[in-house]
Amino acid sequence: QVRLIESGGGSAQAGDSLRLSCAGLGRIYSDYVVGWFRQALGKEREFVAALSWSGDSTHNAESVKGRFTIWRDNGENTVYLEMNSVKREDTAVYYCAAAQGSNYYWLRSSYDYWGQGTQVTVSS
Repeated sequence: QVRLIESGGGSAQAGDSLRLSCAGLGRIYSDYVVGWFRQALGKEREFVAALSWSGDSTHNAESVKGRFTIWRDNGENTVYLEMNSVKREDTAVYYCAAAQGSNYYWLRSSYDYWGQGTQVTVSS
């Protein structure tokens, strides 16, 4: 069983930076993938970024490439989403999720565990 706790959301101005954290409680094995998804009001939950727990790959959605970076603190069970040059369209609830043994990191259905979400609001 894995429990995920997000933090770091809040309000920002367009162009600012934010860092989201996802702390993982429980045993996370090397074949896990940890991802970030977001859901804007009235829209479907969409993939943002993911990394393999083994550390050999990261993936970003086209909409955030060059602006967002996903990375892991090797000393802790924590995954971060570094958000730079945020835009109004980045406004959403951001969710951290974990999947075991899946290559389909962009699919919601691949993930077994989800955090409660953290709100990010960007104003211009």
